[in-house]
Amino acid sequence: MARERNGAHHMATAYEYTREGWPIATCLHGFPTVGRDGTALHDAAPEVWDDMFEQIEEVGFDLAELADSHVRPADLEASRRDELLAIARSHGVRIPSVHLQRRSVIWPGREDENLAYAHRTIDAAAEWGMDVFSTGLHQPFSEAQRDALWFWTAQGPKDPDDPEVWKAAVSRLRELGRHAAEVGLQMSLEMYEDTYVGTADSAVRLIEDIGLDNVGINPDIANLIRLHRPIEDWREMFAKTLPYTNYWHVKNYTRDEAGDGSWATSVPTSMELGLINYRQVVREAINEIGFRGIFLMEQYGGDSLGVCATNARYLRTLIPRNIKERQQ
Repeated sequence: MARERNGAHHMATAYEYTREGWPIATCLHGFPTVGRDGTALHDAAPEVWDDMFEQIEEVGFDLAELADSHVRPADLEASRRDELLAIARSHGVRIPSVHLQRRSVIWPGREDENLAYAHRTIDAAAEWGMDVFSTGLHQPFSEAQRDALWFWTAQGPKDPDDPEVWKAAVSRLRELGRHAAEVGLQMSLEMYEDTYVGTADSAVRLIEDIGLDNVGINPDIANLIRLHRPIEDWREMFAKTLPYTNYWHVKNYTRDEAGDGSWATSVPTSMELGLINYRQVVREAINEIGFRGIFLMEQYGGDSLGVCATNARYLRTLIPRNIKERQQ
């Protein structure tokens, strides 16, 4: 089905989809989730939040995604929520989206708990004035992933090849999607290895089975090209998933691999230098497919915020000056 799913028509905020006005947000990967004094960012003093948003402002961002690894909107008291939003506003920064991660609704033994948490996060996102509820089916890191220099070089949990578990995933995600629609949010599912959103075909099938116009794909293909194993061609993955895209995490990696598939390696890099040719896919997504949604800059390692800012400046040059009317 070619439902209109690749845009922001349910969003509470009207964005200017031009080269100059296109919404480009940063992640918070560059900021520690726990301070040196042992205080979680979620519980941090106002001056810690102020410093974070000041840095975001200084590199040129006016939008920032809030991942629940850093601050959990569902668990923040109203007074602290208002404090955080006021601090962000004082630096000209708005929070358009929340990314709920590693709380899969099919995590064995945690299904009901995680589903309830996701519902509370959707309500919080609406109360905060956000536009997008982003999530996925990835689970917490395995011990090997926690010990690795780069977590994607070690094996993590896998979603089972079980039709009943698939049906449960579809049912619970549809329930969340309906809730998101009721409060005016887009819901986007992030592609991530070894989950039901881990290949292009599986991700599309999942979205089709859920069957809601406000539920789409977050085609974070870089999560897949970084794997030290054989991978799908990035061009083919984008070709299949972009028609269903309503929110887009972007980053890039260099990649090298043996011709016989016996080894592969990857390293984080800027959007411009990595394996994925974003000049090609961004222009195609906007003018050929009709993508209208937020780009979210991500980067692991080094000066994450600085690279996100570099990537944002580069990305803006890729947005066509003459944007075609959106295809229906």
